[in-house]
Amino acid sequence: MNGVSLSLHGKVALITGGSRGIGAETVRLFAQAGARVAFNYRQARDQAEALAAKCGGAETCVAIEQHLSTPAAGRALVEAAVAAFGRLDILVANHGIWPAEEAPIAGMSEEQWRSTLAVNLDAVFGLVQAAVVQMQRQAEAFAAGRDAATRGAAAATGHIVLISSTAGQRGEAFHADYAAAKGALISLTKSLSSELAPGGIRVNCVAPGWVTTDMSAATLADPEAGAKIRAGIPVGRAASPREIAGPVLFLCTPLAGFISGEVINVNGGAVLVG
Repeated sequence: MNGVSLSLHGKVALITGGSRGIGAETVRLFAQAGARVAFNYRQARDQAEALAAKCGGAETCVAIEQHLSTPAAGRALVEAAVAAFGRLDILVANHGIWPAEEAPIAGMSEEQWRSTLAVNLDAVFGLVQAAVVQMQRQAEAFAAGRDAATRGAAAATGHIVLISSTAGQRGEAFHADYAAAKGALISLTKSLSSELAPGGIRVNCVAPGWVTTDMSAATLADPEAGAKIRAGIPVGRAASPREIAGPVLFLCTPLAGFISGEVINVNGGAVLVG
């Protein structure tokens, strides 16, 4: 008996924030599944290039230097990915910032608010906009090459996965900027699904809870804060990056072909209210 395969053979994926944490693990997993992968980095050139080399080098995995804080930057990254591999089938918008220092709303600076939303939301708009244009162009070219007898409803022509957070659903005190941006991604997922699913583009969202990454390391390592966080997670620990990358991969395979507009919570059983 043959096993079930989560294959992305023949697909091209763009994964943002791919040089570390959840993004890097998603790059590795997608490459193992047979996809050609482009990902961006901001400063960690050596780390990004080493990851690309381990995932097959220039023919199968490329690292692109691109800071994401504007719609134009998002569009430029999509263009670079398409230039590298000739097409785009999957977009995983994983990048983001979480200002670790608590900021009460009464004292939060306008600069912090705008910076967080610029990276976590504005750039996603540009990424999605350019990715959709590319995916629709590919779908039109594919349809034009089919005979009339085989046209009609077909499998997914593209996948978009936005990475939100439990903070986007229940809020996060003293991190209103982050929660607002991540909540917007959930609404964006639902809006895009309603708009794009009829044309074959599946849009879904993965909402992680606490994950052991560089961004969360200091908080999780704090004796008081870390213990409080773990106490609120029924499985008793934070997730590994691979435990987030796995559901992302699944959503981009034919096995998830009837899932659209969903928010997949990957939080160890943490309750999303209260």
